[in-house]
Amino acid sequence: MPRFDAVIIGAGAAGLMCAIEAAGRGRKVVVLDHAKAPAEKIRISGGGRCNFTHLEAAPKNYISANPHFCKSALKRFGPWDFLDRVIAHKIPYHHKTENQLFCDNSAMDIIDMLLNELRHKGGELWLQSPVTHLEKTPEGFRLTTPDAVLETPKLVLATGGLSIPKMGATGFAYEIAQRFGHSLVPTRAGLVPFTLGGEKLDYITGLSGVSMTANITSDKTRFTDGFLFTHRGLSGPSVLQISSYWQPGQSINIDLRPDIDVLAALKERRQTTPKQLISTVLGDILPSRLSERILERTAITGRIADLSDKHLTALTALIQPWTLIPDGTEGYRTAEVTIGGVDTQQISSQTMESQICPGLYIIGEALDVTGWLGGYNFQWAWSSGWAAGQGL
Repeated sequence: MPRFDAVIIGAGAAGLMCAIEAAGRGRKVVVLDHAKAPAEKIRISGGGRCNFTHLEAAPKNYISANPHFCKSALKRFGPWDFLDRVIAHKIPYHHKTENQLFCDNSAMDIIDMLLNELRHKGGELWLQSPVTHLEKTPEGFRLTTPDAVLETPKLVLATGGLSIPKMGATGFAYEIAQRFGHSLVPTRAGLVPFTLGGEKLDYITGLSGVSMTANITSDKTRFTDGFLFTHRGLSGPSVLQISSYWQPGQSINIDLRPDIDVLAALKERRQTTPKQLISTVLGDILPSRLSERILERTAITGRIADLSDKHLTALTALIQPWTLIPDGTEGYRTAEVTIGGVDTQQISSQTMESQICPGLYIIGEALDVTGWLGGYNFQWAWSSGWAAGQGL
């Protein structure tokens, strides 16, 4: 019966980071994963180039019922610490907007870095090794896989959340955590496109692919970033960001031209170019397909000089802000993250160890810590994995 100092279930970003740190401290560790290849979410991230961190990652960029929980790990192993490793491995990278860091070549550079470090430090990786049975023993834990039965005093759950099930996501971490006495903060899809139905979907039909920068507000939360119409609803970075805060039934306000006062601009054009058709004027403010749809919706036509303030206000109401209630989201199928998870009130913020089941550690997306779009969730994986690795 193989015996390891620690067994880590989940060969994603958090699990590999944890194993690297523990192995580097002389621990005999193995990472188990049911998939054929490790770190699939890293591989597909950032359009295949992996947005591996955000240099300004801080607690304010994370959603959690316990907002102070992430402070310790982020402070002790932050974005610059991970960047040092990227540089040490000579991985070419570039800055995108707002200090988002991407690989120049491929996300495989990050995966290869992690796997090389794990091998160099003596850690093992067992792929296609699902855990078919798991039990608590007086000495720790006993795990059964198709090929072996393992014993370990320390077990790490790093299997992530429910997002993108086609990549192998399951509720495994939640099930095991609950079995050992942990409670869950209710889960839902985050960083996910909105869906529309009925009249709202009819309104955007034909607009798929139209994009711009928009300011989106839900309750008191606001994001300004790219915005995209899809054949099912709304997407783009600003939509994904606000989706993590949105609750079903809530309205959202979408400012499609956050850089100008649209009503003032229309009134000015009425003075300076009175003979122009409103279709021409509005086409100068918005993408043509969208401006045409707004004019169809309002049935406003003619020269701008002939339009009253009431007409211009009606047009503006569909631009700044356009207020609507999404029908829902695309769910875990396309969600980049899972909001909620294992309640962090029962986890040590220093070591990620359970406070009610000694020897059990929970890291990464399985916990109720969810970052914004833009490298924040990878940084939480690195930080929480690093912290757990110090305690194994």
